Amino acid sequence: MSDNPQRKIIHIDMDAFYASVEQMDNPDLKGKPLAVGGSEIRGVVSAASYEARKFGVRSAMSGAQAKRNCPDLIFVPPRFDRYREISKNIQKIFYEYTDLVEPLSLDEAYLDVTQNKKGNPSATLIAQEIRKRIFEQVGLTASAGISANKFVAKIASDYNKPNGQKTINPEEIEPFLEALDIKKFYGIGKVTTEKMYQHGIFTGKDLKRKTSEYLEEHFGKSGAQYYKIVRGIHNSEVKPNRTTKSVAAEHTFDTNLTSEIFMAERLERIAAELEKRLQKHKIAGKTITLKIKYSDFTQQTRSKTLPYFVSDKGIIFETVKELLYQERMKDSVRLLGISLANLNTEIKKTIVVQLRFEF
Repeated sequence: MSDNPQRKIIHIDMDAFYASVEQMDNPDLKGKPLAVGGSEIRGVVSAASYEARKFGVRSAMSGAQAKRNCPDLIFVPPRFDRYREISKNIQKIFYEYTDLVEPLSLDEAYLDVTQNKKGNPSATLIAQEIRKRIFEQVGLTASAGISANKFVAKIASDYNKPNGQKTINPEEIEPFLEALDIKKFYGIGKVTTEKMYQHGIFTGKDLKRKTSEYLEEHFGKSGAQYYKIVRGIHNSEVKPNRTTKSVAAEHTFDTNLTSEIFMAERLERIAAELEKRLQKHKIAGKTITLKIKYSDFTQQTRSKTLPYFVSDKGIIFETVKELLYQERMKDSVRLLGISLANLNTEIKKTIVVQLRFEF
């Protein structure tokens, strides 16, 4: 723990954010199993209310599977403009406490309150106050994790969800991580969890018994990171300006598309939507990527890098059309998307952009 700078980090995570907004705005939906996005026929669930989660409904699940899990499930279309509006109001509260705010998405952020505008030495009390203000001013509940680094704060915020918080003091970090199930370590997904099980690693304590060399041999570069984090060593700072790496727009269709002509029509609309976002944030890029998801859920991308920065829908569409006709489609298409990377944010003021996914 001696390698750790002593910071006071709060991770705020809104509770079932999209679904909670819908229930707040429409009282008839309160207390009912709700899915934002998708439908019982098509699409993918973007968010689920806690009532729906009891039936195993989760984000990224197909609408059809979600409906099978919960026959009474109510589907509502997402309203990203509304979610962004509320997210901005929540972030205004954050900035009253510190300028060191790192948004991860519309519904979660890290705050470094080591030195804060309220002069409050207790990060735990600050988190309580922020959660109380979010509820009173916005009408939604939030959970929080408080610790000496971002990694532990992130894990802690999930501990007493919904509408709770947990503080892991510096001297408690290692015992807390030792007792933690390995699948609850932030950043360790299903595949890595299964691999760890095969190596006899079921808890943080098991992970801690492995040498750095052993972990690097079996888990590559990530092994060195696992060796550090289980010892509470995670020195990443809260970064208030996160550089945007790409901007994207995509659409899932109600009916699969089988003709490139129909696909081109849809792509022209997607290019127009992308142009709006780029111009709003004064962003341009050089690498244009076409994303294609087929009816069997396999995915393909095709990219082209231009010698100059672009944000114009005409140039983007012409490039994407060229990529579309590059080779024949292998199957009918359920989703198309366009993204722009290799951005000029390296040389411009960094901007946080929340991507919007349409259903």
